[in-house]
Amino acid sequence: MPPTPPARRPRLGLPRRAFAQVLLTQVTIAAGVAVLATGLFLAPLSGQLDQEAMRRALVIAQTTAQDPAIAEGVLRTRPTPDGPVQREAERIRRATHAEYIVVMDARGTRWSHPTTREVGRRVSTDPSRALSGRQVMEIDRGTLGRSARGKVPLYDAGHRIVGAVSVGIAYDSVRAGLLGAIPGLLAYAGGALAVGALAAWLISRRVHRQTRDLAFSDISALLAEREAMLHGIREGVVALDRGGRIRLLNDEAGRLLGIGDEAVGRSPDEALGAGRTTDVLAGRVTGTDLLTVRGRRVLVANRMPTEDGGAVATLRDRTELERLGRELDSTHGLIDALRAQDHEHANRMHTLLGLLELEMYDDAAEFIGELVGEHRATAEQVTERIEDPLLAALLVGKATVAAERGVALRLSEETWLPDRLIDPRGLVTVLGNLVDNALDAVAGTPHARVEAELRPEGRTVVLRVRDTGPGVPEEQRESVFTEGWSTKEPPAHGKRGIGLSLVRRLAERQGGSASVGAAAGGGAEFTVVLPDALGDPVPSGTEEARGHQAPRAL
Repeated sequence: MPPTPPARRPRLGLPRRAFAQVLLTQVTIAAGVAVLATGLFLAPLSGQLDQEAMRRALVIAQTTAQDPAIAEGVLRTRPTPDGPVQREAERIRRATHAEYIVVMDARGTRWSHPTTREVGRRVSTDPSRALSGRQVMEIDRGTLGRSARGKVPLYDAGHRIVGAVSVGIAYDSVRAGLLGAIPGLLAYAGGALAVGALAAWLISRRVHRQTRDLAFSDISALLAEREAMLHGIREGVVALDRGGRIRLLNDEAGRLLGIGDEAVGRSPDEALGAGRTTDVLAGRVTGTDLLTVRGRRVLVANRMPTEDGGAVATLRDRTELERLGRELDSTHGLIDALRAQDHEHANRMHTLLGLLELEMYDDAAEFIGELVGEHRATAEQVTERIEDPLLAALLVGKATVAAERGVALRLSEETWLPDRLIDPRGLVTVLGNLVDNALDAVAGTPHARVEAELRPEGRTVVLRVRDTGPGVPEEQRESVFTEGWSTKEPPAHGKRGIGLSLVRRLAERQGGSASVGAAAGGGAEFTVVLPDALGDPVPSGTEEARGHQAPRAL
């Protein structure tokens, strides 16, 4: 048989649950405070009771000394157990509950005492200070034990000192007063401790509900795991408090939004400025998988409220996905165009075959020349006016797609652009989105036409795209640049309403603008101004040398 493992010894220490730890800590603090308060109260209480007893003894002695019969008896009678001084002193002692009242003459001989055999004897303590005319308060030990004493001089009718009066309050009565105060004090302390324990229990219950009965070590571990998770995931997380201020921002959210830790404690309006991204984070725009553009990034945002009145927003970067989606759309369009060209090419090959079979060789050669020249003319027209190879390639491809869709894509007579673009890819994005938008707007309409114009103004590039479509109503000319706004059905890969918004953001990022108006003769005209888009100023007169030619179909 395997050896039996030794029994585990119980560990002494704090409980693991946060509720029990908080309750135990607060009860301990309340008990400590109660004990400390009791000790602080009792420490001066003994001295205060001594002072009170001595003052009481002094008052009784003063009252006794002011009795004329006492001074008269000391002067005219002898100290006897049944003399007038003894009787008067005992009467006062019984009335005031003093332990003793001793009347003495100037030699220190007792004329009164609770024990009658002490009458006529000398006092046991030094009476010199009282006989010299001073009042005395002290705690001292005499024939009757320890007592609080008050001594005063005794004057005759001529205000001469003829003796002294000593009054004692039994120290046992002082201690009894101290002990008698303790039960009440402990009752108050116990009541305070009970109230403190109840308050501790209520606070602990609240902590229990808010921490879900987790141990502090578990809470610490959860916080560490949360920090690692928030800053490790490739999704932006922004937490807002009930006042709408940012209280947490992970690394990915800072990267996507272009802000840092300085945004914590500020509202989205203060940290990001006006825009759709701000509206989504602030909850002014609601929904799921909301599209927004921040800089050159396309983001998908979701916002969820929390129990404390705040909210948590998540951000995902869809820039690459949107780019791939646009490329997919372009690929589909190109495939459709190639399919149509393939069909058209087959027709042309059949025509050429027929001409050859009919031995019409000259006509066949002329037919081939027309076909080759048509494609060469299209490419030459673009490269003459657009010197940047990326833009030229884009327009040639768009012209082919437009022709297959029954749309005439033209370059205006003002079009000319040198090969000095600082960011040709950004201009490709802007022009491609505007041309695609125009082709979608005029597709299926009679005499469909799209005209593009690109020209420099110093270092600025001005781009216009006009179409013969239905145009954009005036009240919607700002809405078309809003993320998610579209009149078209969404494609399979995602949502629409990104292209024009991205165009405006790219323009504004360079300090430019994007706007839409009505084109001459109907349709829409989109205008984009890109400052400092060219590396060098355009040489004077070059644009005029490029010719004021009529627009030609590509």
